[in-house]
Order: sequence, then structure tokens, then C-alpha cells
Amino acid sequence: MAEPFANAAGDATPSRATDGVPGVGFIDPAALARIGDLELVARWVVEGFISGLHRSPHLGFSTDFAEHRQYVPGDDIRHIDWRVYARTERYYLKEFEADTNTNFVLLCDTSASMGFSYGGALSKLDYARYLGATLTYFSHKQRDRVGCVTFGADLIDIVPPSAKHLSHVLHALDRSVPSGRGNLATSLSKVAELHRRKGFFVLLSDLYEQVDSVIDALGPLRDAGHDVIVMHILDAAERTFPFEDSATFRDSESGERIPVIPSRLRKEYLRKMDAHVADMQRRLGEYRIDYFLVDTSQPLDQMLFEYLLRREYLKMAK
Repeated sequence: MAEPFANAAGDATPSRATDGVPGVGFIDPAALARIGDLELVARWVVEGFISGLHRSPHLGFSTDFAEHRQYVPGDDIRHIDWRVYARTERYYLKEFEADTNTNFVLLCDTSASMGFSYGGALSKLDYARYLGATLTYFSHKQRDRVGCVTFGADLIDIVPPSAKHLSHVLHALDRSVPSGRGNLATSLSKVAELHRRKGFFVLLSDLYEQVDSVIDALGPLRDAGHDVIVMHILDAAERTFPFEDSATFRDSESGERIPVIPSRLRKEYLRKMDAHVADMQRRLGEYRIDYFLVDTSQPLDQMLFEYLLRREYLKMAK
């Protein structure tokens, strides 16, 4: 298939997702980006998300989040934390209990193509940084050991999973810049060698490679027994090809320039892009690797919710 373009100029407004989950208010990622501070963004998203889950009457799963709330008539008294009562003489319920510690490792692609953005949207790497910070902060709140690997053609930053490494992960994400060619196979084979203890691995990438290459890259992690989740991050323009005027497109990784008349290319481009996404989802599913297609205009807490649903399913399946 023809690879998606990696650099273009134009004007478009990213749409805001409107599909909601009862009790959870989704936040426009472009608005959060103006805050700038990764930890502050992550805390805002996660704390708001948890609060929304508490309010939702449709909460059908545990987030394993260690949290208390005040007793109200009708609550099951078996969940009262009597140690808290002994200290405060007030009744509080233990809503969630962290009973296991899991290794959570974020894998963030920082190759040059991740620097693409269109029409004022976040770049794919900026979105990945905010989403990665949110997932890491959430996992840390669950008492997981958190770690991170950033990579392009090779490994760049390595933060081994630890209960004390939240700030290290956020710093690694914060200093990430898009550059160079990507090479999933080289990088992720080394990741598999470095991480022997089973855990959750979340890959944030635009998957700017052929499907077979992606499968080969993730195979060692899956074969080692890790749970692997792939978040395929694309700009909305890469999915819709909204360009009208003739222009020269430049591949940001190879530097190759191609003159394009959009009206002649659009139909074939969209066909190949849709086929690529469908093939990626199908092939990864065959290898029991979870796949999410992520648009950079999607709210971060919506992606957190979808990630949590999948993670809960994986836990229950074991």
C-alpha cells in the first residue's frame, strides 16, 4: 500500500468526539494541550475520569483504584473500612482495592512521521505524549509499577517499571521530539529482551510500516506472555485526505517529495488507507494483540475508558 503522507500544510478544525459514557465528561485534547504540563494534564484527566465513574450508575467493572467515599444509607456495610472509622469515627467505604501490582510499560514511537499535524490539531507525538502520560498516571494510581520506552530507529529513553518511576516516565515523554526514521522491529526486539516479567505493554505509534513488519516487531512481546495493546495514532487528515489544491507532499522520514493532485489521488488513497487499517486490526487480532484506532481529536479520557475496558476484560479472562 502507499504509505500515508507525513507532512502537509493546510487549514482544518479537528472535530470533538461527542459519544459519551454515562457519568464521564470527555475533554477536548486541544484544550488540555494549552496547559502544557504533562503531569497536570494527566492528573486532571484521571481525577475527572475517576470522579465520573463514581457518579455513574452504569459502572460495571472495578478500576482496582484504592479509594474511599463516605457511607450513605443503603450502601453495603460489608465494605465499610473499620480502620478508618476507628481513626475518624466516620463511616467510609473501600470502593476499590488494589490487590495486585502489574508492570505497565508505555512504548512511544518518536519517529519523524509522529510530528505530523494538520489544521491546528495536536501533532501525533504530542497527542501520544498526553495520552501516554494519562495512561501512566492512571496505572500509577492503581499501584502498578510504571515504565516507559521511547524509540525511533533504536531505543532512546528507557525507564524500567517501578512504583517510584512516574516522574521519570513523564520526563522521558516530555523531552521526546519527532526525528529520524522509525524501526519497530529493531526497537521492540530489544524491549522484549529487557522486560522478562509479564505485564501490560501499550504501544503508541502511527504504525508507519507494513503490517507484516508490525507483526514481526510485536511478536516477541506477545510470545513472552505479555498483554499487548496497540494504539494506532493518526491525524484526522490522514483518514479523510481533505486537501483540495495541488501541492508537493514530503515524506518526513525519507525526505522524498511527490507532486500530488488531490482530486485524482483521493479515492485511491482512502481505499488503501481503509484497507491498511482493516488489515492491521485483523492481523493483530489473530495474534491476540488488541488494536485501537486513535484520532488525535479524540478526548483523552475516552481513550482511557476504552483502555480500561479492555484491560478489565484481559484480567477477567485469566
